Amino acid sequence: MPNNAPVVCLKCEATESSFWTKADELGVICLDCVTKDKKDKETEEAGGSKGGKDGKSTQKQKARAGKSSNTQHNPIASSKQSSVSKARGRRSIFKNVPKRVPTVEKTDRVLYKGSYFQTGDIVSVTGEDSNYYYAQIIGLMTDEYCNKSAVIQWLLPTTESPPPNEEFDPATYIIGPAEDMARDLEYFEFVMHAPSDYYKSKAPPHAPAVL
Repeated sequence: MPNNAPVVCLKCEATESSFWTKADELGVICLDCVTKDKKDKETEEAGGSKGGKDGKSTQKQKARAGKSSNTQHNPIASSKQSSVSKARGRRSIFKNVPKRVPTVEKTDRVLYKGSYFQTGDIVSVTGEDSNYYYAQIIGLMTDEYCNKSAVIQWLLPTTESPPPNEEFDPATYIIGPAEDMARDLEYFEFVMHAPSDYYKSKAPPHAPAVL
């Protein structure tokens, strides 16, 4: 810059200053403007940090106040919590109560769909292969809900037995395994009445001829 050119501050356009600061390549800034800019910057930084701290602390205080008011000063919220805990307690009690098993009684004769079933009767069961299988009722049961069931002993055909799907000849069948579990009567089809000890007799009435 030539010596005869006047020195002018870029901000306040002052021509006199005890100290000049160079501002890039555009010119100079007087000492008063430099001092003022420094103070303004420090004030802004101090205000921003204080505002951030105050904002965080205010948010924390509001959150704590809201939480305490929901539980301590809100009777509806506290009553809801107590009712929920009581409801859970009742549900756990009911959940642990064992189911009541219906009382079952043995009988020798039951009426089912207009027909009487009695101990010793011959019944048939249709298998998944659509073939007939025969059995003898060895026990009848009914419960307090009027559900009727029977325990059976299977009858096994011999070489002299006719085709099961065509005819049943009791004299050609022999006694087979007995079941431990009762079946509902809806699975059985009545075939004929027979004495309960028919297949247990040592001398059946239809004994095979001796050659």
